[in-house]
Amino acid sequence: MKMGDRIQALRKAKGLSQEQLAEKIGVSRQAVSKWESEQSIPELDKVMMLSDFFDVTTDYLLKGVAIESPSAAKKIDAHIFMMAATALNFMGLIIAAAVWYEEQVAMALVIGLIFIALGVMVFGIGLYSSSEQSKAPAKRSFWLINIWIIPFIPLAFVYNILVSGLIAPYPLLVNSFFYLGLFWLVYFAIGLTVVYQLLKKKNKV
Repeated sequence: MKMGDRIQALRKAKGLSQEQLAEKIGVSRQAVSKWESEQSIPELDKVMMLSDFFDVTTDYLLKGVAIESPSAAKKIDAHIFMMAATALNFMGLIIAAAVWYEEQVAMALVIGLIFIALGVMVFGIGLYSSSEQSKAPAKRSFWLINIWIIPFIPLAFVYNILVSGLIAPYPLLVNSFFYLGLFWLVYFAIGLTVVYQLLKKKNKV
């Protein structure tokens, strides 16, 4: 792998376009393009800035020597927090549904929201302390999965209040299939819109 390939790989791992990286480093987009295509190499001060920005050593950028910087070596992959947060969110959904099914009490919804809030907090705090290279792909993975979990209980709450006045963590079939169908239409519209935007952004990088 050449130096240009390493810069490109680090940029994509951060989820940045060439223009965005150029703004961070203080150069033109054409300069970044030339670095990645091996038409030119960055000056020493730019190598230092790239090293600090990507949290890798200058040896890695210049020679491909795979040595992590001291700060990166101490940081955890953000995907670990993504998986833990997703597990909490999913547990919240399942436990809330189970409690409502057995007891039909509003506390079921509260329990589900508490688990989901904890999941989001775990991911947010974990993301802050994770390695830079893992943040962008972990955020994308988190939302690709959790966009189907996080909005479910709030949407079900609104639906049930409007249709039946009950406070349940999942949509109840009370009067008409029309309103239940409308719930699922809104739910899938939100999820598919977010997934489309995430994939579109990824393809632009």
